[in-house]
Amino acid sequence: MTNNHPAQRVGIFIDVQNIYHSAKNLYHSRVNFNELIKALVGNRSLIRSVAYVVKSETAFGEESFFDALRKTGLELRVKDLQIYPGGSKKADWDVGLAVDAIRMANSLDVIILVTGDGDFIPLVDYLRWGMGRQVEIASFSRTASSKLRETSDIFYEIENIPKILLKIRGVKSKK
Repeated sequence: MTNNHPAQRVGIFIDVQNIYHSAKNLYHSRVNFNELIKALVGNRSLIRSVAYVVKSETAFGEESFFDALRKTGLELRVKDLQIYPGGSKKADWDVGLAVDAIRMANSLDVIILVTGDGDFIPLVDYLRWGMGRQVEIASFSRTASSKLRETSDIFYEIENIPKILLKIRGVKSKK
């Protein structure tokens, strides 16, 4: 395991759709993003924290969710949900998140990706081996790509971090 120290400059990049849906479907919970950021950063210096979200026309309560993310200090990157002829929908921030992480890497010692998506393996490899950065992954163990987990310097199981999961009212959990 890599040592963490106070002089490390940390950037956090959150794949909100991935984490939000995992928390909702697996644990019938919401993620306390404020506590998550505090736990991941620890005693290090947070330089930037960015959340990647998708905006749909019909999602009830979406703006209040976005406002709550902003209040935790997250910088939001928002993309509109694309609906194609035939009804298929697409909302993918993978390339945008990867470009931002690479663009900011020269100002960071540690890059924390909050996602379980195995599509980020080439990004992790590039940041670690091409740029010499420490790369940490935070995700739910049940939905994280095992290869992504192996590729990172440190893997955090979100479900084991205290105060992270907030139960959705009126829904019983199936653990």
